[in-house]
Amino acid sequence: MKNESTFIDVPAESSSAMKGKSPLIGVAKDHTTGGYNRGLSIFDFLLRLAALVAASVAAGTMFTSDETLPFFTQFLQFEAGYDDLPTFQFFVIAMSLVAGYIVLSLPISVVTIVRPLAAAPRLLLLVLDTAIMGLTMAAASSAAAISYVAHNGNQNTNWLPICQQFGDFCQKTSGAVVSSFVAVVFFMILVVLSGVALKRH
Repeated sequence: MKNESTFIDVPAESSSAMKGKSPLIGVAKDHTTGGYNRGLSIFDFLLRLAALVAASVAAGTMFTSDETLPFFTQFLQFEAGYDDLPTFQFFVIAMSLVAGYIVLSLPISVVTIVRPLAAAPRLLLLVLDTAIMGLTMAAASSAAAISYVAHNGNQNTNWLPICQQFGDFCQKTSGAVVSSFVAVVFFMILVVLSGVALKRH
């Protein structure tokens, strides 16, 4: 009887010890992953603010890129503006949409900070960020092509460069293009961050 009671007690202690240890290991792992993901989420939020500034500057600079040459008469004047070129119009609309999207995505980014282990908000940001990055790249690339022609012209098609006459206009459009490519880089980093965070879930 003594041996039987000893045989019954030993497994009971072993199972209770195992039950006591397992949750502690799981909690420690979740705590480490959650802290790492929270750090990524904070960096994500800051990058979104930087991308918002870049997109807003790009849209605002292109929108105000009108220039009128000083030598004009009542019947004839030389003027250049973003609305003279459909590509630049598309650029302004696209970058405005990008800036609006970033503002709407900020609350979702905050959710990932509060709940670092939640996968759904990160997956949503990953999909939307990838789509918006494509739109930003399209707007930046098309505007860069027009800006290049404005600076250098094209001898094969007899397109003359206009930046020697419209210096301020070309300077503003070039600045807007650079700012839009900065926004593209930020979105690339955001997509990578979301992917890394999802991989650690």
